[in-house]
Amino acid sequence: MKKLKVAVIGVGNISNLHIAAYQKNPDVELYAFCDINAEVLKAAGKRYGITRLYTDEAEMLAALPEIDAVSVCTWNSAHAPCSIMALQAGKDVLCEKPMALNAQEAQKMLDTARACGRKLMIGFVRRFGNDADIMRDFIGAGSIGEIYYAKATYLRRNGNPGGWFGDKSRSGGGPLIDLGVHVIDLTRYLMGNPKPVSVYGATFRKLGNRSGLKEGVAYSSVSRSKEDLCDVEDLATALVRYDNGAVLSVEASFCLNLKKDVGKVELFGTRGGMCLDPELEIFSDSCGYLTNTTLDRATALSFDGLFEREIDHFVNAVLHDDGSVLSIAEDGVAVMKILDAIYLSAATGRSVDL
Repeated sequence: MKKLKVAVIGVGNISNLHIAAYQKNPDVELYAFCDINAEVLKAAGKRYGITRLYTDEAEMLAALPEIDAVSVCTWNSAHAPCSIMALQAGKDVLCEKPMALNAQEAQKMLDTARACGRKLMIGFVRRFGNDADIMRDFIGAGSIGEIYYAKATYLRRNGNPGGWFGDKSRSGGGPLIDLGVHVIDLTRYLMGNPKPVSVYGATFRKLGNRSGLKEGVAYSSVSRSKEDLCDVEDLATALVRYDNGAVLSVEASFCLNLKKDVGKVELFGTRGGMCLDPELEIFSDSCGYLTNTTLDRATALSFDGLFEREIDHFVNAVLHDDGSVLSIAEDGVAVMKILDAIYLSAATGRSVDL
């Protein structure tokens, strides 16, 4: 069977997870790299043994028409133009999250994919976790009942990656668009992808990037420097109402004065509740008693292999043309509408209808 020739556009930190996953897939030939930073590009080519290296996407696509698919791993402001160019060149695209800077760009990406008859998948990698599978098993079995409330929390005490992440012109925003997008999509996915109808949100710029601290951050952008611009929020919070009446409460921060980082997803239903933190706990009642069940993380839950499963899903969908793309672009547009509405609500101090 023909191997899928894949190019990676943008070879910064996140691309390493895509590249490693492509290398493990026997149906893929990692074919070319593209990055506007020639030094970073050369280093990535040497690290992974790739000789087809380009600093211009248009030049790469023109020189290598045999490319079948691309991963777009650039900073956020380049997601739409890079994806659209690749789609128009006849390539299937896996674009990292967030889909774009805003819903208008995201819709243009979706429209282009439809017009060109190509697949467009968005990198909502949390959908591919074993934890998501197990939670869906319980939800599908009716153990949780009707889910009417959810909480998504992704808080860092000192976690601004610096570089382009703090530059709104390239990132589109701070922790909401970088971290919150993960848990907003995950909770919506687990709830059956209801349509958002209204949003009330607030954002804060109080702590900046904590540049005076001597302690470093766990995750740092390859472009981080002492001259970094930081004009994004450091905390965002919002309530999202869906068309089925369910409500999501979301919090995301780069910097916040709390004891320790928090990454938690909670779902509340008519028959039970679920909390992923990082163990999965299920709360219900039985025989007249309130009951708690904890799944053993060592045997049941694992975040290992997230990107491998995501990449394998994309590769399979492209090679077999079966129409199945789990992280479809339509969901990417819906999430971008939520993000846009939160930022607008925060700016105006009013609820925003979608």
